[in-house]
Amino acid sequence: MNATDARRDLYALVKRAEDDGVTTLIHRMGSKRDDRVLLAPLDRFPAARKAGAFPSWALSAAQKEFGTLVSQAASGQPQVLRRSTTPIAVLLPADPHTSGPSTDPAAPSGAAPAGGAVNSHGQPNRESAQRRLATLGDAIGSVLTTGPADGPTFGLPGLDATVGGLQPGRLTLVAAAPNVGGSLLGLAAARTTALADHRTVLYAASGPNRDDVFRRILSAETGGDYPRLKQGHLTAHEQDIARQLVQAGDVLLIDDGSNLTAEDIAETAPHMEGLALVVVDRFQAAHSARLPLSGNRLPDASQTLSTLARTLHVPVLAVVDSDDPTLLSLLDADVLLTLTATTDPGRVQVTVTERDFGVIGSAYLRPDLLHARFADAEAAPVAGTGSEDWGLHTTPEEEELADAALPYTSGAQKGLPSALTHLLAALRTALAGGGQGALGELGPSLAEVATAPLQLPDTDEGRRLAAALNAYTTAGTTGQSAAVRSGADSGHLPDDEDDAEAEVELQPGDEEDEPESAPFPALKLLKDAVARSKMHPIPVIRAEDRDSGPWPLVSEDMDGEPRWVHPDVTSTRVPYIRENGKRVRRDQLDVPDAFGEGVLCLIDRNGSYPSACSAVPLAPNKLLHTGSLEAFDKASAGIYLIDIPEWPRTDMPHPLGRIIDRPDEQGRVWVTTPHIKQLVKLVREGHLAAMPAIHDSWTGKANESLFKPFYEAARKARIELVQAGGEPYKAYKTRLSIALRLLWPKRAEQRSPFWRPDWRMSMVAEASVRHWTVAFKAVQEGHTLIALRNVDAAVFWTPPGTPPGTYRIGTGFGEVKAKFIQPGEMIPEGDD
Repeated sequence: MNATDARRDLYALVKRAEDDGVTTLIHRMGSKRDDRVLLAPLDRFPAARKAGAFPSWALSAAQKEFGTLVSQAASGQPQVLRRSTTPIAVLLPADPHTSGPSTDPAAPSGAAPAGGAVNSHGQPNRESAQRRLATLGDAIGSVLTTGPADGPTFGLPGLDATVGGLQPGRLTLVAAAPNVGGSLLGLAAARTTALADHRTVLYAASGPNRDDVFRRILSAETGGDYPRLKQGHLTAHEQDIARQLVQAGDVLLIDDGSNLTAEDIAETAPHMEGLALVVVDRFQAAHSARLPLSGNRLPDASQTLSTLARTLHVPVLAVVDSDDPTLLSLLDADVLLTLTATTDPGRVQVTVTERDFGVIGSAYLRPDLLHARFADAEAAPVAGTGSEDWGLHTTPEEEELADAALPYTSGAQKGLPSALTHLLAALRTALAGGGQGALGELGPSLAEVATAPLQLPDTDEGRRLAAALNAYTTAGTTGQSAAVRSGADSGHLPDDEDDAEAEVELQPGDEEDEPESAPFPALKLLKDAVARSKMHPIPVIRAEDRDSGPWPLVSEDMDGEPRWVHPDVTSTRVPYIRENGKRVRRDQLDVPDAFGEGVLCLIDRNGSYPSACSAVPLAPNKLLHTGSLEAFDKASAGIYLIDIPEWPRTDMPHPLGRIIDRPDEQGRVWVTTPHIKQLVKLVREGHLAAMPAIHDSWTGKANESLFKPFYEAARKARIELVQAGGEPYKAYKTRLSIALRLLWPKRAEQRSPFWRPDWRMSMVAEASVRHWTVAFKAVQEGHTLIALRNVDAAVFWTPPGTPPGTYRIGTGFGEVKAKFIQPGEMIPEGDD
């Protein structure tokens, strides 16, 4: 929005920021430069609430002087907007590399910290020494005589080559959204410096305690599962390594004291002999009364640590749990490492930015969160340095498009729609990683984007990207690259899926209501079910809000599907050709003799997803940040960050299924309401010792009947169509799958009437919970569970022709089909 329109609509924009948390980008054309600012809610910049900290304006005065306010905010001086005397919004610089203001309101303009000792308040003693001046010859001589830098490193060669090591006297900030693994980089630097280089490290833990830090180090050193180690279960090998770490770890000193402040760190560090590195884990973006290193106190803390680095001439590495550019600009670190998740869950991109030079390069890491560590992936080149060694036989047009996209996918350049940025990042990932299938899926989306009218930035990078997109279209590259064509004959066999929904891919036009002749108008019925709710649901989250708040936290891993095989049973994936000629792989289970006589009883649940729609606990409206909770409130629903509870049984998979396979660096996971309710029930029944702590949450008022009318219609139609079979029944299943997939469409071109990832994952989680619960009842009655997969497949070891009595045999929702095969035979696919 331009400044003229923003001035006119200022009251409405401020109200949107205050009531709905909406941030508005405002630009103003000047004679010498273009000013870009954000009109943001106070949550984006909590320091604005501090009286007198920044210039503040009543709304009437701000409207009159709006042009001046925009110029001052764009130059790095936040402008607070208030109603009477109450701050209600703030104008912030939109570009993260804009020079930020001093975080000390009393500091004179242009004041810079001088060298000197750190006093008890962590501030420089400006009278302790006369300022020293160095000639250019002094500097050159110092460089020539010191030789190569031997500062601390991360122990990750690709990243270390890009960063150039952790330099003495500089504050390096690692920025990453929750669940990306920012703290693990701090841990990697501490491990390498202390355990490999035998140099002294001060590890200031604000958040994790010393036991958490030790378990992460032990997990990373041994490859032991962090969630298991957190529960105190160590193998003999891990116990040996732990004893060795105790002997070698006297150079790694951990401060996890309560109310840890930056001043505490600055007081402690000068007394540590031979100090080589200070790690601060971590800055918390959200305010917490019990954590001084949080919220609006972070800019001051960052300045204190920066002064500490210069005073002691040691590198200081701090981790912050946010990648918000506005916050990062206020922290004003010398070097910024921004971790960004890519479309490939096996790769995280690290963009390296220096204060004076902007982006200097990027690297890729392979996250291994289960073992609290990163490994190197292939490094990404600095923008403009030429093509990468792509992992596929691609066309020149694809390679040029991927190279031209790098400045935007790395974050060095802004100005592209987020959907296009994500699409280009997916292209680079597919080309670099050899993902033939992924590249084939991206082809139609890229072709559509390339032919659509786009407003690309009028810069060298923008013009190069425009030319690359045009060449891509002209060459007729529609996803059928040489790699994809050759992949068809590569012999690669995908794993098969039992769930019928997994076999339906969304196609253009699927978002349209079904014709009158359709046997089952699933999408229309789903839309009607949501529309009739008296809670006034919000079916679509606006595109501009999807990259913040709870939405980046929701992932497919939250489904909780078990994908489990009994630890004493051997499972092998064997080639199989379906009736339609598709080559896949399927399970073959070998049961040991100790299980006695029996056969494999295959349980296939009917319509797991539409059946779950009968009662899905979810929040129809906005999800609000409700933070840590003392206990689960059954009147609310949403997503919750919890510890992984210990599950002592080996005859059943963990109640959270595959969710536990991807914990964050602190061993915690995000779950939806169905799994929280499942844990509450297991605690109540004595199967779990206690409820895990809820460390964070985004919730709204709960409702379980939003999809119930849809369920009723689907159940009634199934009763009629399952008898008829043939094409009508097949079309019914297809339309059911499409409607439920459209709750969370993954591509920008899929113009679905819905975009609610939390609804979709709550529905899938509810199906997983029901699947697990019925299997658990069978195990409690004495049946032997061999495997539990997806949301609809279970395998028991039973006498011939005797399925577990906890299941109802039939064709309706909630009922199952049972098949019996001999051990060692291949598991046939389900037919529902």
